[in-house]
Amino acid sequence: MLKLQMAGAIRAAGWFAALEVPAEGGSWRVDAMASSVDGSRRMAWEAQLSPITVDDIAAHTDRYAAEGIRVCWVSPDVRPPQWISAVPAVRVRAPQEREQPWVVDDGLAGFVYRSGRWEFREGPLERFVRWALEEQAVPAEVLPRYRRVHRMVNGEQRRFRRDRWWTSRKSIVNQGNHEAMRQRQEAERAEREARQKEREEATERRRKKLEGQERIRKAAESEALPLQREEEARLRLKDARRRWAEADARQERAEREAQLAREREERERLALETARAWWGRLSQEQHTELLAAIAGYACRTSGVRVGIPERPMIWPQYAYGISIHTADKQRTLYCVVRPCPALITACPDIAKELVLTRSTQEARELTDALPTGRIVHLDLPEHEQLTMG
Repeated sequence: MLKLQMAGAIRAAGWFAALEVPAEGGSWRVDAMASSVDGSRRMAWEAQLSPITVDDIAAHTDRYAAEGIRVCWVSPDVRPPQWISAVPAVRVRAPQEREQPWVVDDGLAGFVYRSGRWEFREGPLERFVRWALEEQAVPAEVLPRYRRVHRMVNGEQRRFRRDRWWTSRKSIVNQGNHEAMRQRQEAERAEREARQKEREEATERRRKKLEGQERIRKAAESEALPLQREEEARLRLKDARRRWAEADARQERAEREAQLAREREERERLALETARAWWGRLSQEQHTELLAAIAGYACRTSGVRVGIPERPMIWPQYAYGISIHTADKQRTLYCVVRPCPALITACPDIAKELVLTRSTQEARELTDALPTGRIVHLDLPEHEQLTMG
């Protein structure tokens, strides 16, 4: 079946195929011989099922080469044969179903320049035969550094050794380029190591020189030791006084910062109490009515849809008013609702924003601190005032 499959693949590639072709002298017999249309090229395809030594299969390959015949040995065994990379060879996998193709499972590879290694490639036998006949895939020697390859087999990472592949000419070039790059890197590393060694030797020479100078210095210092100790005591006292002054300054700064923090906390507490009192003038019903009116006002006057938060928050940067944003992707600030009049002066930027209030009374309370042109009251009816708890 494998011989017939190879013969069919040869014919599909546009070559002539013949089975069991003997040599003129009877020294060999080819399982499937492929001949080009003009008869100038021949390639032997051998389905090797029986055991054979590496030396014997290499000798057969040499006999074909001596007569100008290229060859590819094909093994259908489940395990890769010992000679899989000793000669131009591939291992194939038979189809499980009738409609499925025979597949080249081993012996075909591509070189990945980025990772610097060969990787197994699988493909239909018919396509591989066409590539090999037209020399789009050629047998290539694997450089020593790249002979170990990895592959997942039955969910397990396994390591193989391959000395020869069927591959593309581009992969051969990539392997050569990667090896040249690696050799350049090794040469550069060796040069760096040599320079590093030279620097270390120079450093060692300087160290010995400095040790000699240090010995001379220590001898001179020992003669002036009393004066040196007196100077050191003076410097220690000076340093201690400096550290005491710095400690006093740090303590003073800490006390000042603590005082400022307390004052800031007190201002924030008073501002929050003021804001709560301001918002406490509205009942829950008025809150709900106000937010609904804002949505209608934005749509009616500007054609803008705004997002009304389920739990509105009051923000210090907006004088504890509620910020309302547009309901689009930009989330642009549309307006500020009911900023606290007593806190407006602490938020000067709010004068640039549109401010909405419930009533004319609230608007009048804001006019002293804000431009009247930026204040809009919604003229909502008054309801029973409820104090917020």
